[in-house]
Amino acid sequence: MRHPSTAAIRLADYRPADFAIDSVELDFKLHPTKTRVTARLALRRNPAGDASAPLALDGDDLTLVGVTLDGVALAPGDYEATPDRLTLAKVPDAPFTLDIETEINPSGNTQLSGLYRSGSAYCTQCEAEGFRRITYFLDRPDVLSVYTTRIEAAKGEAPILLSNGNPVARGDIAGTDRHYAIWRDPFRKPSYLFALVGGDLGVLRDSFTTMTGRKVDLAIYVEHGKEARAGYAMDALKRSMRWDEEKFGREYDLDVFNIVAVSDFNMGAMENKGLNIFNDKYVLASADTATDGDYAGIEGVIAHEYFHNWTGNRITCRDWFQLCLKEGLTVFRDQEFSADMRSRAVERIGDVRGLRLAQFPEDAGPLAHPVRPDVYQEINNFYTATVYEKGAEIIRMLRVLIGEETFRRGMDLYFERFDGTAATVEDFLSCFAAASGRDLKHFALWYSQAGTPVVTTAGDYDAAAKTFTLKFQQETAPTPGQSEKKPVVIPIALALFGENGQKLDLVSDDATPTELARGLIELDAAERVIKFREVPSRPVVSLLRGFSAPVRLEPAPANEDLERLLALDDDPFNRWQAAQGLALRAIFGRLETGALDAKGLTEALRSLLAKAEDDPALVAQALSLPSDIDLAREKASDVDPDVLFDARMALRAEIGRSLGAELEAIYARFADEGAYAPDAASAGRRALRNVALDLLAAGDCEKGRALAMAQFEAAGNMTDRLAALATLALLGGHAREEAFARFYAQYAGDALVIDKWFSLQAMIPEAATTQRVLSLMSHREFSLANPNRVRALIGAFANGNLTRFHALDGSGYDLLTSVVLQVDPKNPQLAARLLSTLRSWRTMESRRRDLIEARLKHIVAQENLSADLRDIATRALG
Repeated sequence: MRHPSTAAIRLADYRPADFAIDSVELDFKLHPTKTRVTARLALRRNPAGDASAPLALDGDDLTLVGVTLDGVALAPGDYEATPDRLTLAKVPDAPFTLDIETEINPSGNTQLSGLYRSGSAYCTQCEAEGFRRITYFLDRPDVLSVYTTRIEAAKGEAPILLSNGNPVARGDIAGTDRHYAIWRDPFRKPSYLFALVGGDLGVLRDSFTTMTGRKVDLAIYVEHGKEARAGYAMDALKRSMRWDEEKFGREYDLDVFNIVAVSDFNMGAMENKGLNIFNDKYVLASADTATDGDYAGIEGVIAHEYFHNWTGNRITCRDWFQLCLKEGLTVFRDQEFSADMRSRAVERIGDVRGLRLAQFPEDAGPLAHPVRPDVYQEINNFYTATVYEKGAEIIRMLRVLIGEETFRRGMDLYFERFDGTAATVEDFLSCFAAASGRDLKHFALWYSQAGTPVVTTAGDYDAAAKTFTLKFQQETAPTPGQSEKKPVVIPIALALFGENGQKLDLVSDDATPTELARGLIELDAAERVIKFREVPSRPVVSLLRGFSAPVRLEPAPANEDLERLLALDDDPFNRWQAAQGLALRAIFGRLETGALDAKGLTEALRSLLAKAEDDPALVAQALSLPSDIDLAREKASDVDPDVLFDARMALRAEIGRSLGAELEAIYARFADEGAYAPDAASAGRRALRNVALDLLAAGDCEKGRALAMAQFEAAGNMTDRLAALATLALLGGHAREEAFARFYAQYAGDALVIDKWFSLQAMIPEAATTQRVLSLMSHREFSLANPNRVRALIGAFANGNLTRFHALDGSGYDLLTSVVLQVDPKNPQLAARLLSTLRSWRTMESRRRDLIEARLKHIVAQENLSADLRDIATRALG
């Protein structure tokens, strides 16, 4: 475990490394508990560094065997070595070679950082600071080197030996049962992109011909017997490679591209140059084991990691403060890929849903930080929704502001200027300033200022003058360390609709011709007023179309306007948003008055259902009610999850009863015909049918139970089977327990499917669920050592079951606290991310706030906490 540190790292303190490492030659002699690593580093003083500085290399829990300088073995007095640091006070001024030999224990590495074992295979995870767990090094992203890696292992244990770059040589070691492979990556990279895999794996092979005619060999390595389940991932990879050529002009640059799927992984996947290592949940899929959501997830994550080849690898980040430069940009790119592969409207809705579920609460709580933070204690804790999802939204805003063609010119310039370098946000923005001719200094505030801006709008129609005046105001609440906020640049896409549903021309003297032509108002001050002329009647305003900026709009439109937008808006996102607004209005109305008025919503949904064939996926989104987390975010203070849950369930039941006939017709009409296919159109039809099932069950429990049980028994794919099981889970009774038992019997031993079984049980909104989760922790297929399994059970309980996790007896908080403290000594990253569930604890009502605060203080009081966990707990307490 890394020792807790009290030293904060600050962006303002950045200075270049004192040494450059031009090349790295690594030699691994793999052994389950005593792997020997020899690193030969070609070093020289960096002219931009301190000419008198000693050579100080990073380590983490390392055992040093020996050090050689320019071929001469050094005595212990020539250097100072600890498990976390290797320092040479005197080194030559001329370039020199340093050989370092270390010994590490992959089997004992439960942190899953550095070199570790996943099952019987060896694999690595070096982002952010895992390479220092392999050898002493300048483990920072601005030290770029060319790597050559030799791997040696017993042939029976590891017949497959992989590393970054292109294969150079392989062969047997005479007189032994061992063999070796040599790989060379010709592109300079930072240490966090190093990767190694050794094991006995099955493989699916294919090839791709690039736009210049080069053949690239592709391979996906998986557990034996699961090769067929990697077929969709391979197809997604080839589509990603072609898309990046067509949309961004980016061609793959090595002779091979390898993916390895492992079952023990702290993240979704890792973009190591030429050797991506994946959590197997984002590789393996078949109709019988994966849902439509799983297929979409595989497609998106495969694309994300591949796109990093240029936005992350060829151009990396100068320091970890610039993390958004690779992650936010690459999330934007994978979102665009998914939008082109599937439904652009549904992809946008899903992306915004994710942003609001994870990032908006982060922005509003004690863990809030800018997209580019200016200080951190532990970098692992900044792989957040703010860096990823909000970072992507900033890129999208930039494209909205300057237009698609200019944005592409800016990207081309970025690749041209900074290929092979470690860049900064300023470097990135400079390319778009050059391409567009705009000064982007004001826009850059989005990177340095935390919090979600609130845009308040007010409209006034003058019938006599036929003018409509829109007033915009923006404000961002204080966040930790930032009490004063400046106005930011907010692009607000808008349209006005007349009383007959026609879209009106925008005519105004208060906006530029370009703004009016594009329907895009730039709010770059605290307030802006625009008077539109030639407006024949009071218009319905469609604001923030396509979610053109990551802000909150207040107040919500009147019910009448929401109903009209749902019926007539030509922006699919805002049609969905109108449905969400009507649902929120009905739920919060019930909280205020005790009565549920959902007539406007149900009638609007009835009209949508009548045209469901036009876009089933969009209708399914409109029928999906705001989640408990959405409601808690909108409530913002004194949140009582039980009250919110009851109101949401009441609305769900009312929709099910009022639209019963229409929902039954949809359920019958959209039944799957023929073989399963994971394409977007088929997935949309299944999504609508399964939302109809859920609402039917809410309106009539017995009818829903019968339909769900029949679907569970007859389902020909995991999407429909799991949807039926989820419906039964909410309805309870003998049928539910029977279905869970049958599901387990059918899929026992299939880890990814059993994760779903754990999750569904963890999310049952009943008093007995906490005890059920505790019992499942003793199940033979549960292990605290496997991150996927912990996230499936404990993560699903804490994030997806607000009523039980926030039970007033504190039992949910006790469960999380216990698990976090058990996991922390072995896997600090996992423990810290679990505790981040409490990021919004201050918005809860007082009884729950007191309970959570006591648990956080209990955690902070523990000795020997990891740096990761202490950082989250301390910041959460404020």
